[in-house]
Amino acid sequence: MSTTNNELQHFNSFAEFYPFYLNEHVNKTCRRLHFVGSTLVLSLLVSTVVSQNWALLWLLPVIGYGFAWVGHFFFEHNRPATFKHPLYSFIGDWVMAKDMLIGRIPF
Repeated sequence: MSTTNNELQHFNSFAEFYPFYLNEHVNKTCRRLHFVGSTLVLSLLVSTVVSQNWALLWLLPVIGYGFAWVGHFFFEHNRPATFKHPLYSFIGDWVMAKDMLIGRIPF
């Protein structure tokens, strides 16, 4: 992994990326906003399937990214990793939520 500040870092695996991801989420409010957004995304997804109102799917990225980006811009004061590492960041959101649920990361 190259480690140059403010440049695109290269990660060879998610396992290599995840410590970087967690370092970008040290603020508890930011982590909590990610968790709320992820929970709402799951709730909306279930609601969409149950109601078969497929138009609601357009709200998924708004809710998911909206809460996360508020956390980054107003509490963490950094740019979301999604901008440079979209797939790993998406996976990181769910792994971090799981780690918060099981107590590995402070809620």
